[in-house]
Parts: sequence; C-alpha cells; structure tokens
Amino acid sequence: QVQLEESGGGLVQAGGSLSLSCAASGRTFSPYAMGWFRQAPGKEREFVAAISWSGSSKYYADSVKDRIFISRDNAKNTVYLQMNAVKPEDTAVYYCAEDIVRDNSGRYYSIRDHWGQGTQVTVSS
Repeated sequence: QVQLEESGGGLVQAGGSLSLSCAASGRTFSPYAMGWFRQAPGKEREFVAAISWSGSSKYYADSVKDRIFISRDNAKNTVYLQMNAVKPEDTAVYYCAEDIVRDNSGRYYSIRDHWGQGTQVTVSS
C-alpha cells in the first residue's frame, strides 16, 4: 500500500504563503486523481482541492478558489498545494489522499480512505 507523507506546514501570518508537499512511496499514485483535505480543531475533515492524474483538471473548494493551487509531478510521485493569501480560517491539519472522486451530491472523497499523518498549518491574524 502506498505511504503518503505530507510536509511543508508551519506557522504563517495572514496574507502570507505556504507550500505543502505530499510524497508517495511504495508505489506510484498515478493514474489516480489526488487531493488535499483539511481538518480544523473540532470540525470534520473537508475537501480542499483535487487534481486529475494528468494534471489537466483541477477542482477547488469555494473557500480556497483563487488563493490555493494544486499541482503534481508524477515523475516524483508528489502532489503540491500552494497556499497564497492565507487566512486564519485556513488553520488546520492538511492531508493528501489518492483516488479522489466526486459523488452525485458534489462531495469529494477518497475511495481508498487512506491518509498520511498530515501537516499542521497555522495562520496567525
């Protein structure tokens, strides 16, 4: 089974930028769609962004559109999340996941439901 390892989190001031990475090991995660989710204290895990295996299609939660961008490098088995103009409400543990799909209600989820340890992002106001 693939191992997912998120990194790049930290403390950043509101309005700043942060770049997260998720490296997969054990096997390649292509040709699956990959995604990022986040979980804030006391809240359920929520979808942030997803990217098709080719990288040609990208999907974002409304709350992060035009500020947060997903990309991937299949040769490196890595998916990225570039966070710009961050807000305090972006504070959460960020997780990547593979094999992302969207159900009929528009909810994105991981078929494999397999998660790394996450990386903490804290945005100070």
